[in-house]
Parts: sequence; structure tokens; C-alpha cells
Amino acid sequence: MTHNTRTYFLQAFLFLMTIMTTTYCGAEWIDDDALSGWDYFWSGLEYSIPFLSILTIHEFGHYFCARKYGVETTLPYYIPLPLLGVGTLGAFIRMKAQASSKKAMFDIGIAGPLAGFVAALLVLIYGFTHLPDKEYIERLNPSYKKMYGEDYEKHVYTYEFARKNDSVKHEEKMQKDSLSFIKEKKEALEKGQADTTHWQRKAFKPEEAYGVMALGDNILFWVLSKWLVVDQSLLPNAYEMFQYPYLIAGYLALFFTALNLLPIGQLDGGHVIYGLFGYRRHRFISVSFFTVFVLIAGIGIFKDNLLGINFFSADPLNMVLFAGAYVYFLYSMYEKFFINNKTTAVLIATSIFALQFLIEFAIPSWHGFSGWMMVFAYLVGRFLGLEHPPAAIEEPLDWKRKVLGWLALLIFVLCFTPEVFNIKILTP
Repeated sequence: MTHNTRTYFLQAFLFLMTIMTTTYCGAEWIDDDALSGWDYFWSGLEYSIPFLSILTIHEFGHYFCARKYGVETTLPYYIPLPLLGVGTLGAFIRMKAQASSKKAMFDIGIAGPLAGFVAALLVLIYGFTHLPDKEYIERLNPSYKKMYGEDYEKHVYTYEFARKNDSVKHEEKMQKDSLSFIKEKKEALEKGQADTTHWQRKAFKPEEAYGVMALGDNILFWVLSKWLVVDQSLLPNAYEMFQYPYLIAGYLALFFTALNLLPIGQLDGGHVIYGLFGYRRHRFISVSFFTVFVLIAGIGIFKDNLLGINFFSADPLNMVLFAGAYVYFLYSMYEKFFINNKTTAVLIATSIFALQFLIEFAIPSWHGFSGWMMVFAYLVGRFLGLEHPPAAIEEPLDWKRKVLGWLALLIFVLCFTPEVFNIKILTP
């Protein structure tokens, strides 16, 4: 088996696995208890097919444009991920050589997000103009009417609603534990053993607060929901948007498009910035935007972090431990960019540390998005890099490409959301 054949098999395997993981996540989003087996699987395809189609169109936008310029490139590698509710971390192609001109780099970089954006827009237009009637959400959530009657919309996703659901789950668990106790006791008596089993019903104790997940928002998604939906009563709320496969597929596709259009390094947005402003200005824009990205993302990390240390209430030893670990973490993102001037990397890392500390100290209620954004920032800064290689031919872009470049940056603004999934805290 040749190397190319093994590569094709790997790509096909990853694609099939990604179909499986996204289909599973799509079925979980819909969460229809009436479905099982193959019906359950088929229901997930309403999410996986449009979502993977958009990702595929994005990657083949890069692929065909690269081939047009004679740049050898691979077919897409898909990344299956059965966690986080998305089903995939996206896809990528590998260019085996660098494009020779700035124009070629720009075209290859912008072709993917523009193609994917158009596909995502079409999916969302279809989703918003083909919303099912209200019986759809009532069928998926029969407990709504059972608990509150016809007036359920005023009561769901409140503390009272979450408390009742928690109470029902508690009662189901108690019944299950009781049946297990009776079964164990019966088996022990049949075997002539002493009854050593014990069980005591626990009283239900509600939580002081409950968390419920909602879909985040971006400008374009909000505009489309207001512009395309004639009957606004059919529009699902942010907590139920997950159960509408075309909407969640289009929304996540917009997010992935915006993520690729971040004006950093060699991301698609980095190629656009390089084409519009050139090598020197790209360096400044890339590192500046990346620094703002990291600064905003990390607000809140002094109180909530993987070390489990609250910097504001920690003892001196833990404060030093956190400070050293976090400053090094920040430094490591810039080390590759400032490889010949590490003092600058240290200065930026300590400046971010100090600014985030001051913001958290002055405004304790503020928080960033230190989950996915900090992880993504670390991967970009540490491994992909903030630099963009200069092209052999540095010819200026024509006005048509400049218009497309600014359009791509506008698409980034319209599609980006720092909070993909929003956890709302419900209190009495």
C-alpha cells in the first residue's frame, strides 16, 4: 500500500467517524425520547449533513483555489470529537508548498471562509423560513404542559422549573434505589444469607441555584431571526434553539467561519490581513489583536482556574504558585513570535497578568471566556504561531480583492461570538 493510499484511507476513516460523531450529537440536541435505534440515528442527520456540508465547502474552497495556483495540497482531514455537543473540531487541508505570491496567498486564504459563509447563510435562511409549528417543541418536551398547562411558556427555564425537574429526577432515583434494595434483600433471603442491606429514603433538597445552557448570539444570527421569521411566535428561545438542527448547524458554522477569520498568524483572517496590509503591518495587527484576545479571555482566571486557586484569598505560597504558572503560560504563547527578543515576550506576559488582575480587583463581576478562548489562544500562539511568512512576489492587490478582504473582516464581526454556549444561573 502506497503512502498516498494510506492517506486516502485515513481521510476517509476520519470523515466517516466525523459523520458518526456529528450525527450522534445532532440526535442528542433534538433529545426526542420517542425515538430509538435507527430512528434516533436518522434524526441526527438533519444536523450532521448541513453542518458537515458547510465545513466541506469551506475546505474545498481552499483546495480548489490552491490547485488553481498550482499549489499541491491534500484533501481535507476531518477531526471527529463526540464531546462538547458539536461532534467535530472542524477540518483542515495541508498545503505541501507555499504559494509564491501575495495574491495567491490571499486568494487561497479567503476562498474557504467566503464559500463556507455562503453555505451557512443558505442553511440558516432555510432553517428560519421553515420553522415547525409549536406542537414540535411540545412533542419534544411533554413535561412542559404536564407541569404548567397551556401557559407553560411563562414558567419554563425559571428557578421553579429547574427545581421541579430536579425533584422529579430525585424521585426517580429514590424509586430506583428502593427497587434495588428490595431485589438485593430478596436475593439474600433466597440464599439463606443474613439481611445486611440497608436503605433509607433521602429527603429532596433543592439547590440554591441551577444552571441552564442557552445558545449564544451573534449579530448576523440575530438579524436573520428578526428579518426572516414572519411569525415570531414560532421562533424558539435561546434555551430550545439546540432542538432545531438547521439553526444550530448554521449557527455553529458561522462560529467556525469567524474563528478562521481571526486576523492572527496564518489563520484565514491572517492571510486576509497580510494581503491587505503587507508583511510588516500584519505582524503588528496579528500580535496586537492576539494580545487583546488573550486579555479579554483571561478576565476571571484569578478566581476560577485549573489550579483551583483563588488568587485574592490564597495564602502567599499559592499566590506565588499561581502567578508563576500563569505568567509562564502567557509567556509561552509569545515565545515563538519573539524568539530573538524574549524580554519582550516576558514584558507582554507580565503586562497582561497585571491588567487582568487590576480589572478583576476593580470590577469583580466581570469575567472573560477563559475556557475555550484561552485554550484556542494557546494552540494558536504556541503551535500555529502569530507570524506570516513573506511571499516571494509582493505585488499589491487589485481593488476587487481589497473589497473581498474588507468583506471578510465584516463577516468576522457579524459572525463572531465569544460565548458560544451561555450558562444562565437560575436563582429563587
